Amino acid sequence: MKKSAFVAIVFFLLISFSGHAQKFAYIDSQYILDNIPEFAEAQAQLDELSNQWQKEIDAKFADIDKLYKEFQAQAVLLPEDMKKKKEQEIVDAEKDAKTLQRTRFGKDGDLFKKRQEFVKPIQEKIYNAIQDIATSNNYAVIFDKGGSLSILFANPKYDISDEVLDKLGASLSGRKSRTGKPGDNSGGKTNEPPPSGGKK
Repeated sequence: MKKSAFVAIVFFLLISFSGHAQKFAYIDSQYILDNIPEFAEAQAQLDELSNQWQKEIDAKFADIDKLYKEFQAQAVLLPEDMKKKKEQEIVDAEKDAKTLQRTRFGKDGDLFKKRQEFVKPIQEKIYNAIQDIATSNNYAVIFDKGGSLSILFANPKYDISDEVLDKLGASLSGRKSRTGKPGDNSGGKTNEPPPSGGKK
């Protein structure tokens, strides 16, 4: 389905919800994640693992390059059987390095599994907080502004991201702004308390 058609359907649904006294809101998942310390810690651990594994792979390819250069320097002097043995050694070493690369960074590889291990519990906590807020405020729909859905305009008064962070116990002081830097998070809001709901 084309994105424009999908967006049109979404807006049609919103109008339908509005006509039947339904309430809706939205969140910015990236903004929420940026303000959860556990996510920053998980990302730091993933970056450390990624760097460690990349160094391991780089070292293997450096060894292969060394083997190849040594082979080139000695090839003229080597008997045919020894030459073939050296060639096979290089081929096997290259296969091992590529297998390790796929194991660490490939689809469903070690990095993917570690990301699931570290990040999934955080995502579940966010989902549970959103579900609690949706239930207590009787929201029919909560969209994710930070997701793949194209939202052409979003009125800040329907943004419940800070409400989700409050539910998760995230610190209000020093909360990062939408740009990822500490600062004003009002997004155009006044100092009034967040509204109990969106459209009715």
